[in-house]
Amino acid sequence: MKKSLMAAVGGVAAGVLVTTQLAAPLVAQEAEEKRSTYEQLDLFGDIFERVRSGYVEDVDEADLIESAINGMLNALDPHSSYLPPQDFDDMRVETSGEFGGLGIEVTQENGFVKVVSPIDDTPAAEAGVLAGDFITHVDGEPLLGLTLDESVDLMRGPVGSDIEITIAREDEDEPIVLTIVRDVIKVAAVRSRVVGDTVVLRISSFTEQTFDNLEEEIAEQVAELGGMEQVGGFVLDLRNNPGGLLNQAILVSDAFLDAGEVVSTRGRNAGDSERYNATPGDLAEGKPVVVLINGGSASASEIVAGALQDHQRGIVVGTPSFGKGSVQTIVPLQGGGAMRLTTARYYTPSGRSIQALGVAPDILVEQRFRDPDAIEEGDLPELRSEADLRGALGNDSLTEDERKQLEEERAEQEEIAERREEDYQLAYALDIIKGLRVLERD
Repeated sequence: MKKSLMAAVGGVAAGVLVTTQLAAPLVAQEAEEKRSTYEQLDLFGDIFERVRSGYVEDVDEADLIESAINGMLNALDPHSSYLPPQDFDDMRVETSGEFGGLGIEVTQENGFVKVVSPIDDTPAAEAGVLAGDFITHVDGEPLLGLTLDESVDLMRGPVGSDIEITIAREDEDEPIVLTIVRDVIKVAAVRSRVVGDTVVLRISSFTEQTFDNLEEEIAEQVAELGGMEQVGGFVLDLRNNPGGLLNQAILVSDAFLDAGEVVSTRGRNAGDSERYNATPGDLAEGKPVVVLINGGSASASEIVAGALQDHQRGIVVGTPSFGKGSVQTIVPLQGGGAMRLTTARYYTPSGRSIQALGVAPDILVEQRFRDPDAIEEGDLPELRSEADLRGALGNDSLTEDERKQLEEERAEQEEIAERREEDYQLAYALDIIKGLRVLERD
């Protein structure tokens, strides 16, 4: 018994000794890190005081501190930043669905301001700004060397005032100079129309109204077609949609899903992870869905496309999306400003991160535009068919109803052919819906 007791006591003593030996270096390391941090803060204070007192001109102390904060946040990633009170107010207005400006979503790439996408029916879109453009100058002032917030500030101004922006565009040898009139930007988050028996839903942004708008537009267009049984399918157009509110992306995905995970977010600590699941109910009632994306589809758009793709609820068509797979948290600060801080990455239901990769479409379809140098229709020889020949026999096997149906189908095909010239990707999506509908009938 004594031997056992001694062995146990010896074991405990050894354990205490090992724990103490391990803990001591850790405590010392933590103390050293704290000392180094305090030394760096002292260095910052020393530099701040020397600049404040010794710079060649008087400086605004508040501006110096704000610039230092911006430098710290901008060094983390392109989406972390400080929002002064006015910018914070502007951001809240933007996510409400109405704001003042040009109507473009921008990011910063290698020090240059890059257009993620122009917003539909805004001054920038109407002036011809395209996703992927680089804005190099504003009113003749170069943007290189400025922070993203500073560049955006230069583009803001009173409604009705002019702004001149200089754009560098791929495949263009010369810079493009555009004069744009600033306006109040009222974003219709969702617009819809019926093409044949397909409902086309154009989602341009994810604001507080997006899901409500989507629900209303679906109900309106389904009623126009005479009920869901008359609907062939849905095209969800997310091209050039720069994203927006995470909760709206979840609601829009949920609108087409009956169950399963929509998206998950994972922060630095395991406890910061979140999973968001769909609830029962599919607004499309199981009808085929095609999702259109391109390089201007970012953030919330990619959440929707990735969720529908992973659940095989929609066929994703177009070109790879932008690749913004991070989540920003807005933290209000004293003085009325806020900090936009990247706090997590998001993952599609299958567990993939699209950060810097984007969502790859199921079917890669490049957009095609009408070639102005193409041969005009009148320059081509006129093609003739049997029916054009003099004295050709008629077809007596068709009833009047069948003949009328054929004429309607021919008119629809001609309309689709014209649409390919205007929007090749959308025409492709509509063809897929039509093909799926034919397969369902068979």
